[in-house]
Amino acid sequence: MRFRFRIGFAVLLVACALTIRAEPQEPNTSIRTVAALTGRVERIDLSSRSLILRIGDNQFQSVFVGPDVKIFNDLKAGDEVTIRVLESVVVAARSNKRPTAITDTTAAAKKESPSSDVMQQLKAVVTVESVDQPKQMIIYKTGDNRRVIRAVADPKLLEGLTPGDVIEISYTRERAVDIERTR
Repeated sequence: MRFRFRIGFAVLLVACALTIRAEPQEPNTSIRTVAALTGRVERIDLSSRSLILRIGDNQFQSVFVGPDVKIFNDLKAGDEVTIRVLESVVVAARSNKRPTAITDTTAAAKKESPSSDVMQQLKAVVTVESVDQPKQMIIYKTGDNRRVIRAVADPKLLEGLTPGDVIEISYTRERAVDIERTR
């Protein structure tokens, strides 16, 4: 009788363990303001609060400017400026996915949230090869077998990561939050 009870109890424990689903790990997120763009204003669109910035010889970048940036109304074509934009990085565990190459998901992000000011969004599912917390470095492999070594500005993004983890990295650059004339 005791033997049957123990076997029944063990079977019940195993069944419970198999039905309990592990809660998905909360994504690590970092949002920061970055001095990202310096160049000459080529064109300004007051109605959409955007401008085209010439960076270097023949590179142009469209920038959306938040309504709290008052200098926008005083800018003119030809002004030399430094623009700070918001940047966010999200790192989420994705054990059920296969690694992918880096893909540009900007159009989908703009369609999903038309009121946002997304300038660029890139995503990739990668496999972590090593994490160096003290040096804030990570090495990962992409779906196209590229080995990438990255310095990580926010150590919170590395928390809980171990070699072999499959993670999705989402990088998003959003609207300008500050503009300064450089001359």
